[in-house]
Amino acid sequence: MNLKPSERHPTDQMVPAKVTRSQPARRRSSRIALNAPIALSGEDRHKRSFTMPARATNLNRHGAAVQLNRELLVGSVVLVRNKRGTQVSARVVAQLAATKGVSTYAIEFVEKDDKANSFWGITFPSNPN
Repeated sequence: MNLKPSERHPTDQMVPAKVTRSQPARRRSSRIALNAPIALSGEDRHKRSFTMPARATNLNRHGAAVQLNRELLVGSVVLVRNKRGTQVSARVVAQLAATKGVSTYAIEFVEKDDKANSFWGITFPSNPN
């Protein structure tokens, strides 16, 4: 059956577009394949408040990938606390994976200050460019 663009079959369903993060041609900072224990607080996909331990991986100056057993909404803001007690706000920019009840999300720090830059307690290599 050939339908003109303006015609839709009654059973056609709108499929939501995949939410992706537009990425610049180059990374802002290098990733370091380290794991760090963190605490994460915020609201989950069901608008329930939570505070729970999580694991940060692939650290970079601007954020990380975080793993936790909670579903988050892309675009939501969470509070991230490191083992030294430093807290920063971070935006969930993408869901990277979900396996066996553990979801992995990319987060980026909202603040662009010294507290965020030194959050991981390590010095990141400069990006060559």
